[in-house]
Amino acid sequence: MSKPNPLVAGLLGRCPHCGEGYLFEGFLKVAPTCEACGYDLSKADSGDGPAVFVILIAGFVGAFGALFMEFTLNPPAWLLVIIWLPVTLLVSLLLLRPLKGVMLAAQFMNKASEARHD
Repeated sequence: MSKPNPLVAGLLGRCPHCGEGYLFEGFLKVAPTCEACGYDLSKADSGDGPAVFVILIAGFVGAFGALFMEFTLNPPAWLLVIIWLPVTLLVSLLLLRPLKGVMLAAQFMNKASEARHD
């Protein structure tokens, strides 16, 4: 059995160690252990990394789309808000879980841990 690519496994929400078990217990809550291989996932912490990438990507999509629509069609402002706020929210929600999985998998792949010198 070959080892899975941790980044692909994280993108799919799977355990970066075995690629079989689930990485998440809920929408964004990381499972304490992998149900397939027993790997300890409780120490994994992605911090604010996924949120930063989501803000940059979703903000670009929303802002570019609204500006493009404004300059090409010149609709009223309320129409821009009705269209582009839900689009930005949807893009944010669709990207948050996969990007968090990739960040956690990158931690696993690089053997990253918090440096504590007590």
